[in-house]
Amino acid sequence: MPQLFDALELGSLKLPNRIALAPMTRCRAQAGDVPQPSSVKYYSQRASAGLMVTEATNVSPHSCAFEQAPGIYSEDQVRGWKSVADGVHASGGRIFLQLWHCGRVGSDAILDGQAPLSPSGVNDDLDTLQVWGQLANGRYARLAATPSREMTLAEIEATIEEYRVGAANAVLAGMDGVEIHAANGYLPHQFLSPTINRRHDEYGGNLQKRLRFLRHVTEAVISAVGAHRVGVRLSPTAAYNNTRDPHPEETYSAVSRMLDELGVAYIHIADTNAWAGAPDMPHLLEMIKPHFRRPLIGNGGITPALAAEHVRSGRLDVIAFGRTFLANPDLPARIQRGGPYNDPRPVGWYGGTDEGYTDYPNLSELLS
Repeated sequence: MPQLFDALELGSLKLPNRIALAPMTRCRAQAGDVPQPSSVKYYSQRASAGLMVTEATNVSPHSCAFEQAPGIYSEDQVRGWKSVADGVHASGGRIFLQLWHCGRVGSDAILDGQAPLSPSGVNDDLDTLQVWGQLANGRYARLAATPSREMTLAEIEATIEEYRVGAANAVLAGMDGVEIHAANGYLPHQFLSPTINRRHDEYGGNLQKRLRFLRHVTEAVISAVGAHRVGVRLSPTAAYNNTRDPHPEETYSAVSRMLDELGVAYIHIADTNAWAGAPDMPHLLEMIKPHFRRPLIGNGGITPALAAEHVRSGRLDVIAFGRTFLANPDLPARIQRGGPYNDPRPVGWYGGTDEGYTDYPNLSELLS
């Protein structure tokens, strides 16, 4: 019977525990979307996790839903991430970089006047899309999404190549692997949905054609870094960014079989609706677990006690914590002794200074 503090083989890594840092957008990149020096401290503080997944990282300058999110497409960005990876490894940690393209979730205000790219230019729901930017006064605020336009075939192929280059850059920066963000209404998720993907070519129409973009992205990433260094994040029923798949069971059983066939190291199941108090993990597991033979990471509204039960029962292999890990940089030690836990403060979740980023006390400070 596995326990939360048992080791686990994941791809080519041996995780010392089953506790992961979930990818959380923090929006503190410098000019050129380069990770800033304080990000080295932020990730190194949390290196006792069995695995860390970085904040979502743009593979392209055409992708941006959150201003000041970092990228992985320039030499300066690679150097910035190398400092992070080096700091994490010096602290004994393991870290994957999350590859992100936001697709239709964007605004021309933060895309240099360009329209966001999308599978089919569906724009009937712009008020539901989550786009954020930093105001001149330093505050982070929600922006109005602007209409997207349908990608050409050449743009689709170029975007697939951007994922490949991003993966290669991540490993060049010293990351242990990459996670493809195919959840939360972003570009790969958009291609999977028949509501958002209304194309009539090889990338849209029936289910197998709608799977093709994620398949080609995953194959490209695997060609760059190897399947053992690749995970994929999915959120089949997420209401966030309004992807609206009327048949998620059909879609995601097929996605899971495809990812199993491609040999990726893990699937990261995001129970995104749990953010709004409507957890859905049992339903998500029904769609995915029977079709995928390698480790499953679960995330979304999971307490330490429920995490232990998920692992003990074999439902999930690793639990990724978001806000709890944000507020408790030494979370594994706190779980092991049963707390106490810092409460997350709303200050500094998106953008800002080191306040709310690297200033949460660790356990030794509280107990001294």
